[in-house]
Amino acid sequence: MSDRNLLLEIVDVLEEQGLDRNAYQLHRVIDIEALEQLVDSASDEFEIRFAVGEFCVLVMRTEVRVIARS
Repeated sequence: MSDRNLLLEIVDVLEEQGLDRNAYQLHRVIDIEALEQLVDSASDEFEIRFAVGEFCVLVMRTEVRVIARS
């Protein structure tokens, strides 16, 4: 397991976009423990996207960011 706190990274990028952490329940959107296991065992090309409200979150091995929702 890496030293990253993926949950906090996701919450932080959503807050940077103006979404208050009380406006959603992340555990209803994604299984954070399963996501951490995927990220820890994935190759450098790994990407996973999921929606939180109006935002699309992109999780990669090295970073988490919000991208335009298509």
